[in-house]
Amino acid sequence: MRFRSTPNAITGSIAPLMTPFTADGEVDHESLANLVNWQLASGSHGVSIGGSTGEPGAMTVAERAETIRTVAKAVDDKVPFMPGTGSAKLDETLELTAEARDAGIDAALIITPYYARPTQEALYRWYATVAKEFPDLPIVAYNVPSRTSVDLAPETVARLFRDFGNFVGIKETTKDFEHFSRVLHLCGKELLVWSGIELLCLPLLSLGGTGFVSATANIAPAASAEMYRAWTEGDFDRAREIHYGLHPLVDLLFVETNPAPGKWVLEQRGLIKSGFVRPPLITPTEPGIARITELMRQGEQYLSPVDGFTVEGK
Repeated sequence: MRFRSTPNAITGSIAPLMTPFTADGEVDHESLANLVNWQLASGSHGVSIGGSTGEPGAMTVAERAETIRTVAKAVDDKVPFMPGTGSAKLDETLELTAEARDAGIDAALIITPYYARPTQEALYRWYATVAKEFPDLPIVAYNVPSRTSVDLAPETVARLFRDFGNFVGIKETTKDFEHFSRVLHLCGKELLVWSGIELLCLPLLSLGGTGFVSATANIAPAASAEMYRAWTEGDFDRAREIHYGLHPLVDLLFVETNPAPGKWVLEQRGLIKSGFVRPPLITPTEPGIARITELMRQGEQYLSPVDGFTVEGK
């Protein structure tokens, strides 16, 4: 929780970890801690878990809380830790956020409540309730309309930012780049905005974004972190080079439903024991594996080294 009082330090490439499961479907905490250690060694600027890439909808609140504790222990305040603690249910969201706060997180990433399709006023009250419940914890909204069927409007973001001092930012996972611009225009540079869309990570920085929470960091953490560093140091050509070089790996992650392709890659590289995904997802099909393998070959120069981080049993 070293960064809890300075949320503006949560910048750069924040890796949204996949949740490793054993071949029998149990949470694999050993592989999870290994992933954290690999991310730190690869230069990621922060860590998250419990976002869409972490399969939270297939896990119990207790399981999610335990993964947060595992990651918090492995991170050990070396970099900011901003896990997803939201749910479709308010009581679960408050329960998990409390567990995460006590585990020592730096900020809570709260997804918009999915399936119910609440109005903007309802969304405002939802985040207002969370912000009031945890006044000393930075709250970050997670807007991902492709998965929730609801879009947190820029005006609602601005209202929350104005009304609650601990509502500090938003992870925008929308391909509507105009939306990013309107959020920043209404709120100003003080609002922290991260991109959750892989191919908008670099463009967002030009608008004043603070960084990105990109699934690409699961397989190419060093390159993701270097892209951010290159941009902030004014080496725009290098940043663009990495952006375009990562295209095959971005495509790889979505050959079939994320995170199944990425987990397959992590298993093949020995970073986790199993690429198991929980239902309703399935591991990649044979045609999917063929395509994943080809894209991995195309982007192999950007895959981060795994020497010293293969887990026992792989």
